[in-house]
Amino acid sequence: MIARFKTWFDGRSQREKWMILFMLALLGVTIVWIVVLPIDEALSSARRRNADAAIRLAQTRGQVDAVRALRRARPELLAGPIDVIVRQSASSAGFALDSVAADGNKLRVHLAAARGGALLGWLGDLEGQGVLVDQLNVTDAGNHNVAADITFRMMAP
Repeated sequence: MIARFKTWFDGRSQREKWMILFMLALLGVTIVWIVVLPIDEALSSARRRNADAAIRLAQTRGQVDAVRALRRARPELLAGPIDVIVRQSASSAGFALDSVAADGNKLRVHLAAARGGALLGWLGDLEGQGVLVDQLNVTDAGNHNVAADITFRMMAP
């Protein structure tokens, strides 16, 4: 078959030979431009997407590990009513609760005056015991104190 092509090619004039060679060169450039370059770009894009996916997977695995650690460190459910636990905790922290009102599984508390840092520390201790702050409204009470309206709820099982 190559011999037949060579015989056919040799039978052409010099001008036709140059035109055929030029046409074959253009065909080669076109094939590279239409086939090879898009495939190369697709492979490069796939490598980038794979690297991004690997990073997201590592981040997700880290977040899953953090959630699992939080679940292991989760406090046990409260043994008593939420109002008793909040009152005892406030008393031991040195807070005088001005009003306490139970509202279903929530507890509304008002403190007229407390130090901001001590209040936040007390709320953190309560959270460690399984009592969560559902709502918190803190206002300036003057003399470096704050007034707080707090709604607590028990941690869901």
